[in-house]
Amino acid sequence: MSGLSRRALLGASLAGAFAPSIRAAQPQWSALDAPLVGGPDDFAFQPTTLFLTWHRDPTTTMTVQWVGTVGETADTAVYYRPANLGATPYLAIAAGAARMNLWKSQATVTKPYPKTDFKVFRTELTGLVPGTDYEFRIGKSSPVYRFRTMPAKASDAIHFVSGGDCGVNAHAVANNIQAARQDPMFAVVGGDLGYDNGRSVEISLAFLRNYSKHMVGKNGRMIPMITCIGNHEVDGGFGKTREKAPFYYALFDGLFPDTGYNTLDFGDYLSLVLLDTGHTSAIGGDQADWLEKTLKARKDHPNTIVVNHVPAYPSFRKAEVPADGKEGTGTGVGNRKHWVPLFEKYRVPVVLEHHDHTFKRTKPLIGGLADDNGVLFLGDGSWGRLRAPQAPDKLAYLAASSGDYHLTLHRIQGKERFHLALDENGRVMDASHTGQRKTGAVAVSG
Repeated sequence: MSGLSRRALLGASLAGAFAPSIRAAQPQWSALDAPLVGGPDDFAFQPTTLFLTWHRDPTTTMTVQWVGTVGETADTAVYYRPANLGATPYLAIAAGAARMNLWKSQATVTKPYPKTDFKVFRTELTGLVPGTDYEFRIGKSSPVYRFRTMPAKASDAIHFVSGGDCGVNAHAVANNIQAARQDPMFAVVGGDLGYDNGRSVEISLAFLRNYSKHMVGKNGRMIPMITCIGNHEVDGGFGKTREKAPFYYALFDGLFPDTGYNTLDFGDYLSLVLLDTGHTSAIGGDQADWLEKTLKARKDHPNTIVVNHVPAYPSFRKAEVPADGKEGTGTGVGNRKHWVPLFEKYRVPVVLEHHDHTFKRTKPLIGGLADDNGVLFLGDGSWGRLRAPQAPDKLAYLAASSGDYHLTLHRIQGKERFHLALDENGRVMDASHTGQRKTGAVAVSG
């Protein structure tokens, strides 16, 4: 473990045996007599790598997971209930007044955290009520945490944050804090999470600790994390097998069980199409075929948003995008050849890109050329890493660029989408808007 101190890192104890199943047993009702409130020293078990994510249906499920060792706490089951029950502990029932302190309990399953004797502890809570606040705890010796399921319908505005290329430095932490201040429903991290390069357990866990500590919204609500893979999750970066991204797939194989790409559907109002820009899945071939089927099935969906790491239209790296609309050469050529025509054909309104460590907004594009009904490409991944971008007057497809650390706040409201780029201090860097999709494309304005 490269000299890593387990006690300093996680307060760890002894390692345990691997349980191969990743699906827990059915939940049971349980009573908890341990205190529900207290100070930091009142809870013996507080995993510093705890975070939430989704494998499927964000309206009725939530996946709770952390990295630790067997023996840190005697009971690793997750206990949960609707949050409003905690506010009314005494309820009148037919037999008289009784204390309502029942929680559902769900066992966790474990799998190895590669290159270490740590384990990933995971449980997927299912059968939840859409648009509902829940509280949960791990065993009887952890604090009480909170989460909220996504609504079944987008009757109110949906808001989330996105970004990428985070790392574990002070700027990444500052953007975590700034993102949490927006109280987003969830966060999308488009690759290059901690820069572990498939080799550094220290960095992979430092990223989780930073996220767990700072990505907490109002009323203590934990903000779920959705990711796609980037080159710095992979030992070798591109064209590798899943085994070369050991930490990433140990954490996110629930959403990506076989490939580096998948889609996550939020009711009938939002689909996130999460792609692998050639890191563990080739851009063309099977992934491109899957992408066409996926986008075709959602061609009339109100909000289909694509997320990928390496940009089709970079703002720092070099790319030749000819005026004849062909894919050209340089960074993003595979995307432009295999994916961009599908984005245009099936009316994808917004593509979230990363990798270049800048902020960029393209003009609405069709075939690489400005078109009022084109696709908007936003990025380019400067959550915690930075480069100086090329100026818009140097790249015909760029509308705006900046060399500042940033994240983007997205708001889906009815038939419109608003995108607000914020720097690490909360300053508004850029604002754009995408309207409801039209036949063959989408109306876009800056």
